[in-house]
Amino acid sequence: MRNEDVLTDYDSRIVALYDGDNPDGPDHDYYRSLASRHEAERILDLGCGTGILTVTFAEGGREVVGVDPSPAMLSHARRRAGTADVTWIEGYSSDVVDGRFDLIVMTGNVAQHIPDPHWEKTLTDLRRLTSVGGVLAFESRNPSVRAWENWAAEAPTTRNTRFGPLTEWCEADELDNGQVLLRFFNRFESDEETVEEHLLLTFRGADLLAKQLAKAGFEVSSVWGDWKRSPFTGGQGVMVFEARAV
Repeated sequence: MRNEDVLTDYDSRIVALYDGDNPDGPDHDYYRSLASRHEAERILDLGCGTGILTVTFAEGGREVVGVDPSPAMLSHARRRAGTADVTWIEGYSSDVVDGRFDLIVMTGNVAQHIPDPHWEKTLTDLRRLTSVGGVLAFESRNPSVRAWENWAAEAPTTRNTRFGPLTEWCEADELDNGQVLLRFFNRFESDEETVEEHLLLTFRGADLLAKQLAKAGFEVSSVWGDWKRSPFTGGQGVMVFEARAV
């Protein structure tokens, strides 16, 4: 995938707070257990962000590659403990030329950050990079739950951070074809500065994702509705896909 218009890089203060806001948890446990179950030796983490999960994949001598288009996120990742055991690539799926991977993951709802038609091109890239029988795993929010309505309905909140009080709120505009434009406002009260971030998310249903995966050369093996591997039945907020390269 390559779409420079999708991303403007993050404010360094927001990157510094990112791990605290998105800590290691059940989602990371799921992806680590998936790597162990499939005895993956080569792992690609596409959209790796700050690398909080990526570096943990490298334990046990695995070959791990982390890819992200954000220089600020990768700069943070490269300062982590264990960073020397990971190959970091600033860019997109199209910038990865060295296959084949046993496991490819997209965590943190990265799939929703990639709009069409770049999403289908990304899946084609990932099939090129996956060994036959290798696994692609990612999660995406269930569009029928309409999570963006709750995000936009929340009143502004203020919390103390290392940068002083931070007030946060969100606005959402529902567009066509499952797209939602989110505007995040981050007001650093001590500096009287408001950082505004725009994020375009695409909400795709389970059937559409399965069709797109099949077109790219993947066969869906499981769709879970939570991180405990409960089957997705249509009403859960998250869909966790596991698909094999065929």
